[in-house]
Amino acid sequence: MEKDYLQTQSYAADISSIKEAELRIGPYIHKTPVLSSKSLDSISGRQLFFKCECFQKGGAFKIRGASNAIFSLKDDQAAKGVVTHSSGNHAAAVSLAAKLRGIPAYIVIPENAPKCKVENVKRYGGQVIWSEATFQSRESTAKKVQQETGAVLIHPFNDKHIISGQGTISLELLEQVQDIDTIIVPISGGGLISGVTLAAKAINPSICILAAEPKGADDAARSKVAGKIVTLPETNTIADGLRAFLGDLTWPVVRDLVDDIITVDDGKIVEAMRMCYEILKVAVEPSGAIGLAAVLSDQFQQNPAWKNSNKIGIILSGGNADLGVLWESFSK
Repeated sequence: MEKDYLQTQSYAADISSIKEAELRIGPYIHKTPVLSSKSLDSISGRQLFFKCECFQKGGAFKIRGASNAIFSLKDDQAAKGVVTHSSGNHAAAVSLAAKLRGIPAYIVIPENAPKCKVENVKRYGGQVIWSEATFQSRESTAKKVQQETGAVLIHPFNDKHIISGQGTISLELLEQVQDIDTIIVPISGGGLISGVTLAAKAINPSICILAAEPKGADDAARSKVAGKIVTLPETNTIADGLRAFLGDLTWPVVRDLVDDIITVDDGKIVEAMRMCYEILKVAVEPSGAIGLAAVLSDQFQQNPAWKNSNKIGIILSGGNADLGVLWESFSK
């Protein structure tokens, strides 16, 4: 069925646009390592392979899509700079990619964004413009900046170049560990999971793709059940990178090709984050740890549909966590 979708439906990206992205962004990104842990294999009852995008430039996978989008621009388009709105990792990625291209970046950031992510934007030379915390305010502020500057909007997820860039993760992962049967991917606006899914299912149509989503921001899970995009009046989760809603380019991929969505509460996300620090020895943010939380959840462990998911790729999507409280605790 899914193979038919890939052959008969037209999505925002495909395996050829993803391979083009891989060539375009190669000089600007890291090929990230895959880690494993016998302890976590034992706890989960599966073989787990962690794709460490927390080691990526900018501390998250977002530089893949951002550099693909920004280096796809013609010179006359790029000259006036780029604008985006983001709660953090995409903002930093756009700032860094724009710096690499030598053009200005105008970054609209909601007032509730984590301090460490705002600092990343400033470090990479992005010009910060504040908005209110709502997605509507983020979008309207970005539109205003776009009108004033003539900058090109680099959308955080609903963009074919962004989706193609994020899909390069699958090209690497399935080369690094060739017999993975399942990939678990955090879901928010859907740029990451769309790219990962389109690439992975083109390489191996029988691979299972599961999304991991916070219970306090479970719009994608609700959308999947309803068969149409559902948005929430508000979101409430520690996973600050997973508060956006699906777009019209990402939703068709989630609807047709993502096998299921596992929702986990914030307590389980924090537990998984702690395991990443204590067992894997890897710094991840809450959004990055949610894939491990999903594989350890009852929803996954007790579902007979996933009993054959034995070799699982987990995308550790980012490592930009505010650790101020941790450092303060050492000085008490």
